[in-house]
Parts: sequence; C-alpha cells; structure tokens
Amino acid sequence: MSMEMLIAVAIFVMAYIAIATEKISRIAIVLTGAAAMIIVGATDANKAFYSHETGIDWNVIFLLLGMMIIVSVIHKTGLFEFLAVKAIKKSKGNPKVAIVYLMVLTALASAILDNVTTILLAVPMTIIVCKHLNVSPTAFILSEVFVSNIGGAATLVGDPPNIIIASRAGLSYNSFLVHMAPMVMVVLVVIIPLLVGLFRRELVNSKADRALVMKLDERSFIQDVGLLKKSLVVLFAVMVAFGLHSVISIEPAVVALFGAGILVGISGLKPRDYVKDIEWNTLIFFAGLFIMVGALVNVGALEEFAIFLKELFGGDTKLAAGSILGISAVFSGLIDNIPFVASMSPVVAELSQGLVGRQEHVLWWGLAFGADFGGNATIIGASANVVAIGLAAKAGVRISFWKFSKYGILVTLVSVAMIYPYLLLFYF
Repeated sequence: MSMEMLIAVAIFVMAYIAIATEKISRIAIVLTGAAAMIIVGATDANKAFYSHETGIDWNVIFLLLGMMIIVSVIHKTGLFEFLAVKAIKKSKGNPKVAIVYLMVLTALASAILDNVTTILLAVPMTIIVCKHLNVSPTAFILSEVFVSNIGGAATLVGDPPNIIIASRAGLSYNSFLVHMAPMVMVVLVVIIPLLVGLFRRELVNSKADRALVMKLDERSFIQDVGLLKKSLVVLFAVMVAFGLHSVISIEPAVVALFGAGILVGISGLKPRDYVKDIEWNTLIFFAGLFIMVGALVNVGALEEFAIFLKELFGGDTKLAAGSILGISAVFSGLIDNIPFVASMSPVVAELSQGLVGRQEHVLWWGLAFGADFGGNATIIGASANVVAIGLAAKAGVRISFWKFSKYGILVTLVSVAMIYPYLLLFYF
C-alpha cells in the first residue's frame, strides 16, 4: 500500500469516526475531509467536480434537490395535515389503529417521495396528532422512522442510498419496483404488526380523547385547493416519467428538476416560500462525501478492498450476496448508510463484473436491502433517523440513542433475516 493510499484511507477513517460520534457537524467533517483529500493529492478539482466515477454525482444531488422543491410546494397546500387528521378519524381515535394508518401513509409517501423529506413533514404533523389523541408521540415517531426507511427502499428515489446505487450501477426506476418493492411490502406486513405489539402499552387513551378526535375537520387543514390540484398533477407526471425512464431515456434528476421548475412556475410562490424547506445540509454532505470516496477510488484503495473480498468469497456469488447484505446492515447501523453505500458502490461494481442473467445485479440488491434496512438499527444509521430525533427534540420529545436502538435493532434483525432467503430463491 503506497503512502498516498495510506494517507487517503486515514483521512477517510477519521472522517467516518467523527461522523459516528456526532460531536462535530457532519457538514464540517465532509468539507474538511474533501479539502484534505485534494491537498494531499488523492484527488484534484477536475476529478472532484467533473468526473462521474471519482467526483460529485450530480445526478444524485439534483434529483434530491428537485424532489425537495416539489415536496416543499406541496407542503404549502396542507395536504399532509389533511391526510393525518383523516387517518386518525378513520381510526375513530384509537391509537393502535391510528398508528397503523400513519405507518402505512409514511411508508407509501417515503416510496413516492423520499424518506428524509417524508420524515421532515411527518414528525411535526405526528406530534400534533398525538396531542389530539392524548398519547406520547415517541411510539409514533419511532414507528414512522422504521417504516419510512423500509418503505423508502421500494423505489429509486425513496432512500438516498438507492439513488447512489442506481447512478453507479445504471439501474432504472422500474428495476427497483421489480426487485425491491415486492419484498418491501412483505417486510412491512410483518414489521407493522410487530411495532404495534412492541408499543401496545403506550398506545392507550380514553373514550373522551377519542370523542374529541372525531370533532376535528380535516378539510380545514387544506390551505390552497388550486395549488393542491396543480401539485398533484405535476407529482403524478413526475412519477410516470420516472417509471418510463428506460423508454424516454431522460435521467430521473432531469425529470425532478423539470417537475420542480414547472410546479414553481405555476404555483405563484416566491423563492423564499419553498427554498427554506430544502435540506441544503444534506446536499452539501453528499457533495463532500462523493469527493472523499472518489479520492479512495483514485488512489486504488477501493480496488484493493474489492480484490480482498473476491479472494474471501472465492467466486461464491451466494456467499458474496449474503455477506454484502449482512455487512451492509451492520455498518449502516454503526455509521450513516449514505457514506457507507457511497464507499461500497465502487467495491460492489468491481465484484459484480462477470455476473450475468438473474445474478447480474444481485450484489447491488444485497447492498440496497442491507443499507436501507440496516439504517434502522441506530439513531445515526440513516439521515431520516437524525432528522426525526432532531424534530422531536425541538418539540420537547426526547428519544435517547438506546431507546431508539432497543427497537431499531430488533426491526433490523427481523427485516434483514427475511431478505436473505429471498435473494437465494429469486436469484439462484
């Protein structure tokens, strides 16, 4: 291993540790790490900003940006609050039924939009709902986070790691619908009742509480009917275009930006009305991270790791798929699944060379399932987790690292355990 490679790996490992400890801002860490990689010569400005293989993946950045703008505009209509109140009224104020409705709604929204954006909208809404139900919001917030990470795994845009995987592996929106969505639904059928059972003692209120819920008028939460209709038309068109990606040959990032531009143009909103809801921190974090990972590719560190894994697996694709699934689940729980997937993608690309037929992308699906589901294990496992805990804390609801992990690790173990047999049966 060359000195340049050792230095680059050391910078990356120190950045990972700093991210995991949460003592320093993630943005400060990745920007410092990216700059350090350029200073030591592991990469340069040209490779960092213009190379698809070793630089910032602009497809990921602009896909997220476009979807964040679309969701920000939709948020102004009051649609999400309307749906939440509708759900608790459908449940007749019963917390056990209400949490099921909200979990289904969250999982679906995470697949259509993305889990980070969904959680940004869902948590404040959920806290209001729980006040009406007169129950602690902790069980609701945790359950929504878990199903958001699972539900987001169903589509290309649902979970940030999927966006990275799709971009690096050349996978389409429809590929995720075919290979990920069916098992996501199966896992949700198991996990949702499990969560209701785990939180059953916290999901109790009185008849008086339920009666008050039934007096709420969900229609009063809709603030702009005209904008709502326009937003739904644009969102539907964007989803259709995502599905037709392989036919129209337009990248999802372009579709998202085009949809955002159209919606902003017809909404009549001023930039300050929707720009403030964009998660700029997430976008900057991605950019810095891509530069650091690209530097590891430049110095050959990830290629050496891929060679090590190839020797370890000995050409056994079954072992490789299972190992990548397990490794991804473990490491995505210990550290954010976004940097993990960004760093593992070049490795999986190397390991996937030569695979054909049904097994052509099996290692990518193992990586996606492991990273998406493994992100549920701890607070720092996925960006949606960090966002949810932060929003809850602002509302005075404290959820500790260990309380999260107590339930998150169990959810991760159950969901990941269901995937390995699926990989064996479907791809081998």
